[in-house]
Amino acid sequence: MALAAAAVADAFRAVAVRDHYLHPTVASLHRSGSVSMIFFDRVNLAIVLFLVWLARSRSAAQELSHLFVPRRLVLDIGRASSSEWEQKRGTTLVNLWWAAWVAHAVVLVVVGRMAPGSMAVLVVAEALLLAAAVLLGLVIERVTAALPGRPS
Repeated sequence: MALAAAAVADAFRAVAVRDHYLHPTVASLHRSGSVSMIFFDRVNLAIVLFLVWLARSRSAAQELSHLFVPRRLVLDIGRASSSEWEQKRGTTLVNLWWAAWVAHAVVLVVVGRMAPGSMAVLVVAEALLLAAAVLLGLVIERVTAALPGRPS
């Protein structure tokens, strides 16, 4: 909204400055100066609001990135451990682990709020966590076996 206000103020400023350039009078100078001050204020407001939004969005993005960083790190470790990582379906195993882990979190947080105290929600969440743990164990085993200098 502030950016739109600044853009509109800039259009009026441009017209006022052009008018003063074509027909220089004291009144046109005063009008172009006033409109330029309004534009300056709107632009500064837009900049401040943008920086506030950027800081808040960055915080939210960092929270979301915490969901994806572990998966990316495990994939990077797997790729670094062996050039055959992708061919041996290591990424599929990581993706399954990741899906189980994220599903556990979603069930526990989102569904748990919709049905607080539900035994079914708790059982599903714990089953997903158990699946994630087993899958992570398999990922660790596969990465460790693929490390250079380790017998296959």
